[in-house]
Amino acid sequence: METVYTVKGMTCGHCVNSVSAEVGKLDGVTGVQVDLATGAVTVTSTEPLQQSAVAAAVDEAGYELIGAQS
Repeated sequence: METVYTVKGMTCGHCVNSVSAEVGKLDGVTGVQVDLATGAVTVTSTEPLQQSAVAAAVDEAGYELIGAQS
């Protein structure tokens, strides 16, 4: 399953690494791809993820989740 989230506040490669690492820790996540230019974070998982869990992981990295689309 693949879901694209929009994350606000990322400005550099370190931002990308932080978001990728935190989201990648969530149960069921098998891949994370971040497009710094658009703020799109594509998450591949074995099962649907709770948006609140993804938002918490993004917040832990220091950024803000502002939307999602499947």
